[in-house]
Amino acid sequence: MSPSSYVVRVAEDPADREACFAVRKEVFVVEQGVPEDIEYDAYDADALHVVAVREDGLPFGAGRLLYGEVAAAKTGGEPGVGSLGRLAVLKAARGLGVGVALVRGIEDAARARGLTAVDLHAQTHALGFYERLGYLAYGPEFLDAGIAHRAMRRVL
Repeated sequence: MSPSSYVVRVAEDPADREACFAVRKEVFVVEQGVPEDIEYDAYDADALHVVAVREDGLPFGAGRLLYGEVAAAKTGGEPGVGSLGRLAVLKAARGLGVGVALVRGIEDAARARGLTAVDLHAQTHALGFYERLGYLAYGPEFLDAGIAHRAMRRVL
């Protein structure tokens, strides 16, 4: 699979959303051992979901953006700050730039909604990835689903 053989788009219909959930299940539940009952949450219903799909229709990356009032719990209540989360790329597609394309797609969606910054909670092993994309870590390390994380922000 070459980097040019996929597209990143906003999940517009139920099939796209299910594709996002399938990618998340493979990465977070199967690969990382996150309990399925906490992987999917009440935020999923109102979130903007982004999916990476190969030319043949196979989904292999996903992420979501929370914005408005639903983002407040994750961003300290700051208006204009969205929350990027649930970024997942299937193992076979890692190293192809898919994660970068998903983050940039989510940031574009955030800008289109008038947001001025994006926060996220990065697994500590992924801090370098997000730092290369312009995110800065803040606050102490914390556990989420038993995995070490740090809060990060990028001004758009």
